[in-house]
Amino acid sequence: MEHTSSVTFTGGMSFDVEADGHHFAVDADEQFGGKDLGPKPKKLLLSALAGCTGMDVVLILTKMRMPFDKFWLEVSAELDELQEPAVYTAFRIRYCFTGTELDREKIEKAVNLSEEKYCGVSAMFKSFASVSTEIILNPKLMEK
Repeated sequence: MEHTSSVTFTGGMSFDVEADGHHFAVDADEQFGGKDLGPKPKKLLLSALAGCTGMDVVLILTKMRMPFDKFWLEVSAELDELQEPAVYTAFRIRYCFTGTELDREKIEKAVNLSEEKYCGVSAMFKSFASVSTEIILNPKLMEK
């Protein structure tokens, strides 16, 4: 199966991206002529990783009947700016949950299944960088 996306130049350094019928802008940093009309393309990789594994975890926890009040992910990456082109060398994913009936064992199983079996984005990233994870239950200062 082939996946496709198209981008159309819209001026400055901005492009309109079309993916699966959805449109959004990408733009460059101001130092390169961008105008902050959308995210930078490289940073979208972080969103792709979070979205992929997040969807897996929700589906798996739903099947396990493990309720939660809120769930969010925080993904960060180390950029090796000494290389040209600069590339990500390490990704960190924080899985954050709030709720009164959280079961760490089930959450760990869901995260592991996503990262080891289901999330294609994570599998691709592991071919060129390290991917580490952390699970945080009921964070007090970080709630979203």
